[in-house]
Amino acid sequence: MKTNELIVILGASTNPNRTSYMADVLLNKKGFETLQVSDIQAINSLHYKKCLSEKQKTITVFLKPKQQKKYYDYVISLKPKRIIFNPGTENEELITLALQHNIKVMTGCTIAMLMNSLL
Repeated sequence: MKTNELIVILGASTNPNRTSYMADVLLNKKGFETLQVSDIQAINSLHYKKCLSEKQKTITVFLKPKQQKKYYDYVISLKPKRIIFNPGTENEELITLALQHNIKVMTGCTIAMLMNSLL
């Protein structure tokens, strides 16, 4: 069953051994539409239009804090309902920015949240 939510995977990987890849597979199996963002250069008009659709958006972060800064404007422009910081990705600067824009912030493992029906 498809949901009306788009999950943006910030720091997506095509490597099956990476947690972001596993999260993508599981999210799709649970009916979520996903958008993999792995490089700031990869954010093109097609991705951007898809993200600006009427769907609710969640961003799940798999990038280390130092790698996130270049995505701040993109993240905020999506107007997501929430941002999930996976273990090791917690970033006080982005958390503060999100809260200033009334975006809910969560910390925890996306896969565990999915398996426990928290998404």
